[in-house]
Amino acid sequence: MHEQEAVDTGPGNGDMSLLQGAAHEIHVSQHPTQEIPEGTSRTIQRILVVEDDPTLATLESEILTAHGYIVVTVHSGELAITALRSAIPDLVVLDLELPGSIKGWEVLQMLRTTASIPVLVTTSATTAVRQYIRSRGESRITLDHLPKPYPMQTLLKRVKRMLMIAPQ
Repeated sequence: MHEQEAVDTGPGNGDMSLLQGAAHEIHVSQHPTQEIPEGTSRTIQRILVVEDDPTLATLESEILTAHGYIVVTVHSGELAITALRSAIPDLVVLDLELPGSIKGWEVLQMLRTTASIPVLVTTSATTAVRQYIRSRGESRITLDHLPKPYPMQTLLKRVKRMLMIAPQ
């Protein structure tokens, strides 16, 4: 199916390797190498999934890797910050309701002040998210909300749309 392994190397140059201290909680998933026809170029896009529910994180990772994305999965705000400092993904799927001292809202604020990465926010608390998105005046291209619970096909469609039209 797909490979899933804990990352155990130090910070890299543009790759998704992460700090050794957090290696047991950060997972990188990708499909085995697929043949790319000659004469075509394809950039494999990287997605950071920040989700504290292990079952949901696994489902999200599996569907995204099955469709050719490299997925880094973390389960807390602290690990999200570590992953983001190591390598900038093409998109972040971010649960706002995270355990620990750094919540999803803080991760989102940090992302918005340091990078222009598309973020797909997932949470069951829809009112606050909608107000935040409206107040920011951002396009749904760079900041969107997917209310929980949601079908995995909806997640996949939203991710594809955001990556297809997001500024590079």
